[in-house]
Amino acid sequence: METEALAGGKKNAKRLGAHIVFCDESGFLLIPTVAKTWAPRGKTPILRHRTCRDKVSAISGISVSLRYQRLGLYYRLYLDNIGRLEVFAFLRHLLRHLRGQVIVLLDNGSSHKGDAMRAFRSCYRRLHIDYFPGYAPELNPDEGVSSLTKRKLANGRPDNKEDLLRQVNNALSDIRRSSAKLRGCIVQSDLPSFLR
Repeated sequence: METEALAGGKKNAKRLGAHIVFCDESGFLLIPTVAKTWAPRGKTPILRHRTCRDKVSAISGISVSLRYQRLGLYYRLYLDNIGRLEVFAFLRHLLRHLRGQVIVLLDNGSSHKGDAMRAFRSCYRRLHIDYFPGYAPELNPDEGVSSLTKRKLANGRPDNKEDLLRQVNNALSDIRRSSAKLRGCIVQSDLPSFLR
C-alpha cells in the first residue's frame, strides 16, 4: 500500500517536472581520517599532524529530475557549524538552480523543523519539505556523498581550514561531475527500487 502511494507520488512529480532532492549535512575535521593503505612490509606509514579540532561543514543534496532522468549534486561549505540560517540559504540556492516543484527530503534535525521552517516554506510555494524517518540514514543517498568525500580525504594532512576547505570542495566537485558516483549513492541506499 505504501509503495503504491509512493509510486503515485513519483508519477505526479514526473508530470509536474519536479525535482526530488535528498539532503544531509556533514563535517570534515582538520584532524586526518586514517584509512588502510599500501606500504612496504614492516614500514607502517606515519601521519604527522597538529592537534586541532577545526572543521569544515557541508550541506549537500543529490537532486533527481524524474522527467529528464538526470542527477545533480548541489552543496555549500561553511567554516562553522550549520544552523537554521545556513539550511535556509541552501534551500534558496536549490530554488535558484532547479525549475518547477522542488521536493526536499531532510533528516529530523532541529534546524529543519519548527515555526521558522514553516514561515520559510510559506514564502516559497514551489518548495515542499518532507522528512526521512528517524534514525534511518541508510535511506538517504546523500550519506553516500559524505562517505565518498571522506574516503577521498583519508590519509591527507591539510595544513589549515582553508586547505581543508579547498580539498573538500575539490572532492565534492569530482563527485558532482560523475553521474556514475551519484547513481551509485542512490543505488547503495535502501530506498524503494522504483526511485532508482
